[in-house]
Amino acid sequence: MAGPLNLKLPSTSPPLWSSWVSPICSIVKMRWTVSGQLEGSSLTTDCGWGCMLRSGQMLLAQGLLQHLMPPDWRWADCHPLTDVDFEVLKPRSPSRPAAMSLPSFSSSWTSPISQRDPSSGSSEGHRRTPARYPEASHEPQLEALHRKVVSWFGDHPSAPFGVHQLVELGKESGKRAGDWYGPSVVAHMLRKAVARTAEFHNLAVYVAQDCTVYKEDVLRLCESPLTQELSESWKSVIILVPVRLGGESLNPSYIECVKNILKLKCCIGIIGGKPKHSLFFIGFQDEQLLYLDPHYCQPVVDVTQGNFSLESFHCNSPRKMNFSRMDPSCTIGFYAQTKSDFESLCSAVSEALSSSKEKYPIFTFVEGRGQNYGLEGQSGGSTDGPANIFSCNRMSRNSKRGSTDEFVLL
Repeated sequence: MAGPLNLKLPSTSPPLWSSWVSPICSIVKMRWTVSGQLEGSSLTTDCGWGCMLRSGQMLLAQGLLQHLMPPDWRWADCHPLTDVDFEVLKPRSPSRPAAMSLPSFSSSWTSPISQRDPSSGSSEGHRRTPARYPEASHEPQLEALHRKVVSWFGDHPSAPFGVHQLVELGKESGKRAGDWYGPSVVAHMLRKAVARTAEFHNLAVYVAQDCTVYKEDVLRLCESPLTQELSESWKSVIILVPVRLGGESLNPSYIECVKNILKLKCCIGIIGGKPKHSLFFIGFQDEQLLYLDPHYCQPVVDVTQGNFSLESFHCNSPRKMNFSRMDPSCTIGFYAQTKSDFESLCSAVSEALSSSKEKYPIFTFVEGRGQNYGLEGQSGGSTDGPANIFSCNRMSRNSKRGSTDEFVLL
């Protein structure tokens, strides 16, 4: 099988990727940095405590690229992958040959967002509508947009999704610089950050409550009038679902379900990690999760300069680890551009969730609104007040930990 880089690869046991991994080096990667002093703190770096913030940035960045860029886009300055880059993906046993099948792309902007994968049993047959930028086929404009997206995550107080802004938003949830941020808290921080950014009048972020996506809440959030001047009736949506996949360790019964979720084109990744270590999961190969790791400290890049280097925001190859090492506390991300996409997402994800051997699914989609079930917290609209964090009690009855959203610092 040949990928878009014309790499001849074995066709057996291919890894499965979220739709935006196209190719690997186009993924925006965030790392710890040594930057200016954070307001209200003596800290000048997020090294040692900000890894979940960095993982959350990577998740949001992939959602934004999927929202703004054409499906066939990839970073023009991507370095060709070498045998060294693929070394991490080689199988541990000769009896289990590995393969890395990079997806190929159609030149059409109306390519199907997903086609039926016979190995997954799931289907998303809807087609993605053209991107919102009519001249985006001109490569310089695409690269300028890519650079702009990256700049939104810069370590600068004015960057809307930078660490400075996220730390400020964390104060509303009782967090401060130097604290540990769990995946559920970060999900709400990302929601607030997008809601407060004027450029994203046509994008909303919904955070599931109590492991439940309330479909009417999503519809109300996305169908609400944008402004009096705009006639658009639907906001694209990033759906973030904080979950717990076991007690103190990952419940093996959920592994197949996680695999099926990562197969879906609507999935934009998972933030979580292994104990003491936050990671950004982008796919899997056999019994190994593929991930990007933010635990590398580097000098800050000045994104206010027009020609700032993009190299440190990308990497050539992911790492991998066994599913058993994954921390059970995580947040799963999805993206739907249109109302039809959202309906197909609900169907495809529900089918993937049904593969769990457990009595209770990882999370559910239900009709109606959260307030109809006694949940007053707004998961998508309001940006004021503390984040409403709900524990998935039905999934963590045997948990011995006091919180479903805490990790242990390195």
